[in-house]
Amino acid sequence: MRSRRVRRWSGPAGLSAPGGTRAEQLAAALEGRIRELNPGSPVGTIEEIRRESGLARPTVSEAIRLLRDRGVLEIRPGRGGGLFVADQSPVVRLRHTLLSVAGEPGTVADAIELRNHLEELIDVGAARCAGEDDIPALRACLAAMAAAPDWDAFLRANWALHERIAHLCPNTMARAVYVGTLGHLTSSTARTADRDADAYRAARLRIHADLVEAIAAGDEAAVRAAVAHHNHTD
Repeated sequence: MRSRRVRRWSGPAGLSAPGGTRAEQLAAALEGRIRELNPGSPVGTIEEIRRESGLARPTVSEAIRLLRDRGVLEIRPGRGGGLFVADQSPVVRLRHTLLSVAGEPGTVADAIELRNHLEELIDVGAARCAGEDDIPALRACLAAMAAAPDWDAFLRANWALHERIAHLCPNTMARAVYVGTLGHLTSSTARTADRDADAYRAARLRIHADLVEAIAAGDEAAVRAAVAHHNHTD
C-alpha cells in the first residue's frame, strides 16, 4: 500500500530539478513522484509537504497551483480532503509525452518551431477570454522580467509570462502542447554574447509589454501584430 506522504527532502537544497524557482523545482519533484501513483491516490496536504520539503508555505502553495493548473493534482476541500492524483486526461498524457523527449537531439529547435506556430492561437484565445482580474498577473510577470538580475532570470520570467497567458486560452489541447514546449525552452538559455545584451533585453521586454497590453485590450489585430513581431525578433 502506497504512503499518503510524499518522499521527504532535506530542504530546498535537496530538490533535484535543475533551474527554475523553488516552486518550479518542487513541482517537478512532486510530479515525478506522482507519476508513480494511480489516479485518486492521496498525495498529502500542503502542510505535510511544507514540513517535509522545508520550504515556505507560499512556495509550496505555488508549486501545488502549478500542478493543479497542469491537471496533475486535484485539490479536495473539507474533512478528508487534501491533494490527490488527478485522473489524467488525454491532454495531460500528451503533455507528459512532450516532456519525455527532452533529451532527444533537436528538441529545442523543434519546440521553438512548434511554439511559434501556436503563439497566435494561444494569444488570441487569451485576448478573447481574459478578464480584468487576469491582467495584473500578466503585468506582474512583465515586472519580474524588468527586474531580472541576469539573463537566466529574465528567461524564466519570460516563460512564466507565456505560461500564464497560455492558461487563459480556452483551447485545452493547444494549451497542453504549447506549455509542453515551454518545458524544453526553459532549458535553452540562448545567450546574448554577440549583441548588446541590455538593448536586446529592453527590446524583448517592449515586445512582451505590447503583447500583454493587446491581450488586456482584447484587440485581436494588435495581438497578431505583437505575435508577428515576437516571433521574428528572437
